[in-house]
Amino acid sequence: MGMSVGEGGGKRRGAVRPAMNVTPLVDVVLVLLIIFMVVTPLLTKQLWLNVPPKPEENAPPPPPDALAPIVITLGVDGVTKVNSEVIARDELAGRVVRMVNARPDKVVFFDADSRVPYAQALEVMDLVRGGGVETLAVLADELPEH
Repeated sequence: MGMSVGEGGGKRRGAVRPAMNVTPLVDVVLVLLIIFMVVTPLLTKQLWLNVPPKPEENAPPPPPDALAPIVITLGVDGVTKVNSEVIARDELAGRVVRMVNARPDKVVFFDADSRVPYAQALEVMDLVRGGGVETLAVLADELPEH
């Protein structure tokens, strides 16, 4: 805070009047502004999400000789199934990788029951991804019953 000792219109001659020195305040505010401008772009996180196009209503059905997709399902009881075949978790990664390597599309679909704990679903997804599967698509809707 600065003081002014000058001629003023005050009652007493030579009285000391307080005056605010705003230079340090402006310096601090400008430094904070620069810091926030530099840090803000670093805080954004990107998640790449491929959303498939809406299916056409009058789309023809797939040919009868088309390969069925590989679907890993996780039930409430913790049982993992690949295309309705029960597979133990220690065999899951190797089995799925062998199935994917024999296919041209290299896509595996994952479906978990809505009552399965999130951590358990992630554990299975990590197990499959750690086995070498590159594209793991999570199904959002319930699979139709056959």
